[in-house]
Amino acid sequence: MTTRTQTDTAVVAGATGMMGRQLVRLLLEDPTYQRIVVLVRRGIDITHPKLVEKQVSFDRLESELDASLLKDADVFCTLGTTMKQAGSKEAFRKVDHQYPLALAKAALQHGAASYVIVSAMWASEQSRMFYTRVKGQLERDLLSLGLPRLIILRPSLLLGDREKESFGDRATALVFRLLDPLLIGPLARMKAIQCEDVAQVMVMMARESGPTVEVLESEVISLRSSNKNSRTGV
Repeated sequence: MTTRTQTDTAVVAGATGMMGRQLVRLLLEDPTYQRIVVLVRRGIDITHPKLVEKQVSFDRLESELDASLLKDADVFCTLGTTMKQAGSKEAFRKVDHQYPLALAKAALQHGAASYVIVSAMWASEQSRMFYTRVKGQLERDLLSLGLPRLIILRPSLLLGDREKESFGDRATALVFRLLDPLLIGPLARMKAIQCEDVAQVMVMMARESGPTVEVLESEVISLRSSNKNSRTGV
C-alpha cells in the first residue's frame, strides 16, 4: 500500500484526443489540482488560469521533461492511435508503446507521485492481435520500471465525441449500443464505456492511496464511476 502524496499538479500526455480532452476538462474543474500541464506538439484551443502548455517533441520526451514539471505530480497518459491513423505498425508502436514508456521513465526519474494510463481490454504480450499485443508489451515494460504507483485502466470500446470519426467508428459504436442489453454475466465486461466515465475514474484513482500497482478492467471502471455518480447525485 502506497501513501497518497499530496500534490497540486497534474501532467497530461494525449490531451488533444477524445479521452485526453475529457480528462483535461475534469482536471481543470477539480479543486485538488492548481496546475494542469499538458504535453503537446502544438498549442491547444483551451484557455484556463490553471492550464500550462508544454510543447515537446515526443521523440525526445525523456530529455525535455524535468523535476519542475514532474516532481510529486500525478501523471496521466492517454496517448494512443489507430493503425489507420498511424499508417504502419512501426508508427503505431511509437505512439502506443515508445512514447508512454518514455513518459513513465521520466516520471520515475523526476519523482512523480503516480502514473495513470489507459490501456485496452485484453491487453496481453501474448495476444495474436497486434493492437492488444503492443498494449500488453507496454504494460509489461511499465511494470518492470518500479513506479511508486502505477494505475492501468483497460476499458472496452470508448464512446465519446471523436474529432475525426470514421464510418467504421460510427458503425462499431452502433453495434455495441445494440448489443448492450445482451451483454450480461461474464459478457458484461465487453460493454462499451463513455470516455467521461474512464476519465473520471482516472482522476479518482490518482487521488487515492492504494497498492503500488492497480489494474482496472472495464466493468470495474464502470462500477466505480457509477458509485461515484450515485454518491454525488449526478
